[in-house]
Amino acid sequence: MSAPSAPGTRPAAVPSPVAPSRLPRPARRSLDWRVRFAALSLIWGFSFLLIKVGTEGYAPFQVTWGRLLFGTLVLVAAMAVRRERLPRSGRTWVHLFVAAFFLNALPFSLFAYAELTIPSTLAGICNATSPLWGMALSVVALSEDRPTRRRVAGLGLGFIGVLTVLGAWQGFAGLDLRGTAMALLASLSYPVGWIHVRRTLAGTGASTLSLTGSQLFVATVQLALITPLFTSVPARFPLLPTLAVIALGALGTGLAVLLQYGLVQEVGPTTAQMVTYFIPVIATAAGVAVLGEELSWNTPAGALVVLAGAALTQSRARGSTAASRRITGAGTDAGAGADVGRTQP
Repeated sequence: MSAPSAPGTRPAAVPSPVAPSRLPRPARRSLDWRVRFAALSLIWGFSFLLIKVGTEGYAPFQVTWGRLLFGTLVLVAAMAVRRERLPRSGRTWVHLFVAAFFLNALPFSLFAYAELTIPSTLAGICNATSPLWGMALSVVALSEDRPTRRRVAGLGLGFIGVLTVLGAWQGFAGLDLRGTAMALLASLSYPVGWIHVRRTLAGTGASTLSLTGSQLFVATVQLALITPLFTSVPARFPLLPTLAVIALGALGTGLAVLLQYGLVQEVGPTTAQMVTYFIPVIATAAGVAVLGEELSWNTPAGALVVLAGAALTQSRARGSTAASRRITGAGTDAGAGADVGRTQP
């Protein structure tokens, strides 16, 4: 649930932090990148299960604020260890405020509210539609991001997959439309934030970690102001939901961003963003195996179609020009940094 922030190479799932202008040289890693890739997939895949468990003991806004708080603490600790400085420009903080809303506060809250009435499996699949929204929005908002036949085909294929997941031929029978709409709106929020980031935060001079930590901090403040308006202080702190919220924040929001930060540095944004395609699979398996959620044939079948469409919307022909690569950020520090956390649910 990527990253808090926004994608950098192409419209993506989830979400991702922000686009920096510099990245430090990758350090030598003790764990093979494949192990960290698998860990990241599991962490983000289980995030939807953790949201579901958290909402069993806390209000959705409380779950969201808790995850932001613990996620921020992890990134602040990482910034302190690496001696990262906070952004100094007031303009940067204004843009971070907008990015924090669309990439963290809004989608995290919508997913928490959605899972009050829909299964975590459906929420995870809805999250996978972010690349589809991103491709559609980029055509309108980014004049340099022209659609290709392949990407338009991917958008159409993804739309068919969404209808399959929702059981359109049955008239959406048994589907909670409000909860599903919230989950889809959360997925739409990520590319909206990404477009803002791409236009305003590239080339700020701050590192990815600094911008991402600052963005999470701003989102935490936003929720701290909003939550008391809709909820009261919890009368009790049930163990399992409390642990779920802590894990959701510390692991699913904090540690996961650091893992993808390292992956982008080591293997590049293209390989790192492949985690997008494992999240709904793991979310579905976790919901069925751990929470006992029911699964009809059209859910996994439609999810595969959605992922195939998402893959097409992010693909490009081999003959891409240097200008095209420069636009998408492929092979550049700014583009790589912007991919950190992009798929976060």
